[in-house]
Formats: sequence, C-alpha cells, structure tokens
Amino acid sequence: MDKPNDLPSLEIIWQENSEAFMAQYENREHSFIPFLLPECALRMPTPLLISILEKRLGKAVVEEALNPESFIESPVSMNPSPEWLKRANTVGINVRTIGNFWNVVKYALTLPATQNAIHLLPIWEPGVVSSLYGMASWNINPEFFSPELFDAFPHLDRVEKQLKVVVNLLHGMGKSVGMDVIPHTDRFSEIVLANPQFFEWLCRKGKKIVAHSADLHLKVQELILQFLKMFGGAALSDFPRDAAAFFSKKFGEKKRLLVLFGATEDFEGRSVRRESLMDFLFKNGYEPVPASMGLPYRGLKVDKRKIAKTVDSKGREWRDFAIKNPGEMARVFSPLTRYKLYGREEDNKNWKIDFDKPRKEVWAYICEKYGEVQDRFGFDFMRGDMAHVQMRKGGVPAKVDEFYDPHKAIRNHIRKAKPYFGYFAESFLAPPGIMAYGDEVDHLEMAEADTTLGNLQSMVVGSAEFLQTFRWYLDILTSRELAPNFAVMTADKDDPRFDEFYHAGNEARLFTAFFLADMPSYTGLGFECRDVHLQVAPNEHYTKLFVFKIGNGPKATLGPYVWGKNSKLFLHLTRIRLAAEKILPKIKKASTQWLLPPDPTGHKKIIAWTQKDKPKFVFFANLDTQKAAKNCKIPKLPSPHEMRKLKFEFSTKQLKKAPGTLVCNGKNYPVSKLAKGEGRVYKVEEF
Repeated sequence: MDKPNDLPSLEIIWQENSEAFMAQYENREHSFIPFLLPECALRMPTPLLISILEKRLGKAVVEEALNPESFIESPVSMNPSPEWLKRANTVGINVRTIGNFWNVVKYALTLPATQNAIHLLPIWEPGVVSSLYGMASWNINPEFFSPELFDAFPHLDRVEKQLKVVVNLLHGMGKSVGMDVIPHTDRFSEIVLANPQFFEWLCRKGKKIVAHSADLHLKVQELILQFLKMFGGAALSDFPRDAAAFFSKKFGEKKRLLVLFGATEDFEGRSVRRESLMDFLFKNGYEPVPASMGLPYRGLKVDKRKIAKTVDSKGREWRDFAIKNPGEMARVFSPLTRYKLYGREEDNKNWKIDFDKPRKEVWAYICEKYGEVQDRFGFDFMRGDMAHVQMRKGGVPAKVDEFYDPHKAIRNHIRKAKPYFGYFAESFLAPPGIMAYGDEVDHLEMAEADTTLGNLQSMVVGSAEFLQTFRWYLDILTSRELAPNFAVMTADKDDPRFDEFYHAGNEARLFTAFFLADMPSYTGLGFECRDVHLQVAPNEHYTKLFVFKIGNGPKATLGPYVWGKNSKLFLHLTRIRLAAEKILPKIKKASTQWLLPPDPTGHKKIIAWTQKDKPKFVFFANLDTQKAAKNCKIPKLPSPHEMRKLKFEFSTKQLKKAPGTLVCNGKNYPVSKLAKGEGRVYKVEEF
C-alpha cells in the first residue's frame, strides 16, 4: 500500500479496501480511517457516515448527538483548567473550503486521535467581500447549511441546529472544538448599526475627515432614528422615537434588530435593509472608523491615491484610509471596525485612547455575546483573532486589571462556568515594537493566553531562521506560562506568496509536530495532500483565498476548493499518523528531554529528543531538506539510562532496509546516515 505514485492509485486502494479500512475504525483498531483521502471523505453519503459512527460510538450516542437540544460531553470538559490546550494538536478548518458544517464530520474521519482539537474559522454571517473575519451579525453563516443533512434528518432544518449536532458528534469522536473570537466586525454590520455607541465613528467629505469626536455616535444614532421615521420598522413598528430610548439597554438589541432589519430568517430582507441604512449614513458622510494593524494603530487620514478609491455598483465612492505616520507593519483594514473599548483623550482630537477609562458596557456586551455562543454550541476553546494587538505606547503594564485585553475578558467570563475553556491566541510573536507596543510574549501572558500560534509556518524548514525561532519557542515553552505552537500550516499561509515554505520538509514538519508531546501544534486543512507549487497555481488551490468571496481580480475564486493531488505526501503523512497512534499513548504525559535541541546559530540541522525520567523512545530528525546527514552522533541518554540500546521503530522514509539497533559507545549513538528531511523513532530497550 506504500507504492502508489499517483492519486488514481490511491483512490483504487480505497475502493478495493474501503470496507476493511472502515472496519478498522469502527472496531477501534485505528482512531481514523486510514488511506481515506479528504476528497473521498466529503463524497461519503450520509447513511454510510451514520452507520460508521453508530458502530464506532454506539447507536444511542449518535441518536443523542443528532438532537440539537442535547449536549455530548466534551473530551476535555472534566479538566479543571485549560492546560490541556498546551499539548493539543489542532487542525484549522475553513468551512467554506469544504462547503458546510456536515462535511466537517466527514473530514474528521481522516484525522487521527493525535489531532485532537478542531478550530473552526469564523462561523458568522459575513459582510463586505464575504470575508469570514468581517462578521455582519451574530447569526450563523447560512452558506454552511447542509441540504444533504437536512434531507436525511428533516428536524435539522436550520444551520444553527446543524452546527450544534456537528459539535456533538465531534465531541463523541474525541475532538475538542474551538470557535473564533473576533474583536471587530464588518464596518456596517448589524452589530454596528444596532449599537453605534459601541464603536468609533468619523465623518468624511470627499478626501478629508471632517470630524472624529469621541461622541460622534450620538449624531449617528439621531440619523438612524431619522431613517426609521422615514421608512418605518422592518418587522416591529412599535419602538421609541427618541434616540436615547431606542438605543438603551431597556429597549434592547433584540428588538432593535427587528426594527432595523427584520426577522432573522429573512436573510435577503435583512441584507436589503442593512444596505439601505448604510447608504443613508454614507450619504451623510458617516462611517465607522476602520480597524488597523501595526504601530502606531491610531491617527488616520484618507488615502488620496487613485488606487485607493473604489466606486461600488450603487455608485458610492469609497476611500481607503492610511495611518499618518505608519510603522513597518502598519495597515488599515478598510472593511472592518473595532469595538470602542476605551474612552478618548481630548475628545479624540489627536486620536489618543484613554486606557484608564474602559467603556464597561462594551466589555460586558462582547463577553456576554461570546459567552452565549459558547454555551449554545458547546465550544471548548477560542482562537483569539489579532490577539497581538497591544496599543499602549508605554508597552505592557506591570499590572493589569480586568479591562486590559478583550480576549482575556471573554476567556475569563466563560471560564466562570467552564473552567476547562482555553484561549488560543493568534499572534506571530514578532520582535518587540513591531506588531504591538512592547513584547508580545509579555502581552499574551498578561492576557492569560494558554497557547499562541507563532510563526514557524512562515519559514523554510531547516533554514537558520526556522531553527533559531524554533529554539526560541522552546525557551518560551519551558520558561513562561505561554505555550507557542509548532505551526505546520495555517489558512492564512496557504497562499501563493508562501509556496516556498512547502516545497520540501513537510514530513519533517508533521513528524516534529506530533512527537514533541509537550508542545502544541497547528495544521491547516489541505496540508495532507498539498501540491508542490513550483509555479503559482490557480486561486482555487489555496485555502486562504476562500476566507473571502471575490468574483474578479487577482484574488478571485471561480469554483470550489481544489484538493491537492500529492499522493506521495499523503502516503508519507498517513504513515506518520499510524506510527503516532502506536507511540504517543505511551508518552502522553511525558516531558521532553532534549538531546540535540535546535541549533540557535542555525548551522546544525539535526535535532533529537527523548522523555525525562523514564525514556521510552528517542526521536530525531534531519531538518536539512537539501542533503543527507552522514556520520551523525546522537548524545547518550541521561543517567542512569545512558548505555541502553535503541531499537529502530519507524522512519518517515520508506527505507529498503531497517537501520537496526543503535549501541552507545560511551559518549553517543553513532548514526551512519539520515536522509534529507528524514525523521526517525527508536525504542529504548530495557536492560
């Protein structure tokens, strides 16, 4: 089964052996269905999927899971803290690439127990260019509804019900499930228009910002009432005619949404109303202040370049914005706006935030909203989008309060009832003063992040930068409260700009991610069969380009996601997954003892490690993807295990002859050769 060299051969293997492979999963011989290509998994009919799950989990469990009013217990819910997330091997899934929530369950059949956490990229109704990160409302994205699941189970007639049963089934399959927590929305989202007081506004006339005072939302509230007096309520005609009363907590967001946009079920009607209200405000010059990234974050101006002007299909002239004195990574996200979490100094005259004046009603709103989502669907952790943001020019404070960071506040709000709930921070651990004021590790510790993404996925395996960064992450892992991920690939990096990172070394990436048992990892959907793109492929081959929907231009996608045809990689990674099934349960709670840690100078490419206290296995890898390593010396095991023999167990390469047993010469274990990019496992023999 290791010989096929093309995808049709793999499909033939599946067709000829599918019953045996499925039986291995059903009988718990394997924790996933081996050799099941993701593309084939998505074509699996629902009756067959249900049959497989019933045999694996039990009919009663599956029946309960398919009840959207039930909760299948999460595999991590008994943990007293989110420490489990610091060892999790997470898989990121952009649901848009696979079509709907139901297909997440099908895809999960291809994931071994080692990959025990699933992160769903944003699940909300999207706004401009249909970006998943530009949420237009708190409603679940209707494009993720599965007609196939509805046909099989007519009671699952809403996308919210389908999401609930999918989380149930994933829990039953042993996976924890995470949601995205986003500190911004689409600039003219329902959230913004129903709560203008929770956001920052500006007034623009042509190429000039003419007003951006701290209380400009009051003018916006008055204009929205004018709109309602002119056009009436959408689905509720009885509402306060006074702006202060209409936008009060007493009247409430739920009623405001009905008045402004109509019933939740009327997606098209809500969209029309939202655009009409947006148009009304836009013609009066009012826009929410766009979100920004990178220092100094604040101090906006209209970008006057021709390329920065866009005229939409309704003739509206939009302008991009820029930061007046931008730093290296400064960028303005024109379609997005942040929550206004703090007051403003000097009526916002100089765009300065008053961090000593948290706007507590806004903090309470986002905490309660995300808390409701977690409670409704049973999510186990959150991935904090843009968690690196730290806007205080003095850097990270020595002491912080409950209003230091929105992700921290949301995490702690949910943890009051769910102590196991974890926080995975999206931060690339840039050098101090690049992406955020101060040190990102200091910031994330103060924000009480359990783990963070890091940036190994953006580096060529074996390069000096990769080795140095890897070593730094290990130092953070052992000396700080934060656990950086060994990131393999993310949806943000599955992009034509980053093809060079995946030309080689992919087996070494997954090997290291899996067998470093006390370091978390993150792998994006599609990595397992990603093609080697020596030249840029069509957009449909990259998951990043499905984060939004664009019909024309350089980022357009004109069809469904196209899975890679890299059968060689898929077979090699399947072998690693099968090996991990056997080995990892034996070292599940072990701490790592490094024998050859990543070289901080970036010169030496061999790494090797075992377990502290009671070594059971030794792992080593040649991170050089260009040439083999010859006459290698692996340091002896720590006392009292130093003279034990090492019996060959596994290689990421399909070796013609097993290397045999390694014997210590008193100083080290000589290894004659390691192929380029090869990872090996040796079992420590008992005396």
